[in-house]
Amino acid sequence: MTAGAGGSVGSAMERGWGRDTGKATPAARRGRLRIADRVLTRIALVAARGALGQGRVGEEPRVSVAVVDGVARVRVGVDLPFPTDLARQAAAVRAAVADRVGALTGIPAGEVVVVVERLHPVGGSGD
Repeated sequence: MTAGAGGSVGSAMERGWGRDTGKATPAARRGRLRIADRVLTRIALVAARGALGQGRVGEEPRVSVAVVDGVARVRVGVDLPFPTDLARQAAAVRAAVADRVGALTGIPAGEVVVVVERLHPVGGSGD
């Protein structure tokens, strides 16, 4: 079937529009959804902020995300107060980011690397 200058119903169906795009059509034939890396980055940033809590010190967490073969690889750079349990706080950020990215996008966070970039002294003067 050939389409005229304005196109025809038959040509539209051949291109994927029409009766074969309804609920009865398998999902793979209906289309796809692509979530931009910047969306994943924003989700990871909000999750990292939440894991660090209200007493956050220093700069905002720095996040980068790459999706490879349907799996997200996330890097989060954080500033933490010192003294504190660095391993516990890094684990909390890692868990929060992996959970939120997976829950909100359906893309598993296969690798979440948390890098402590700066420590900020808090508390007494140490004199």
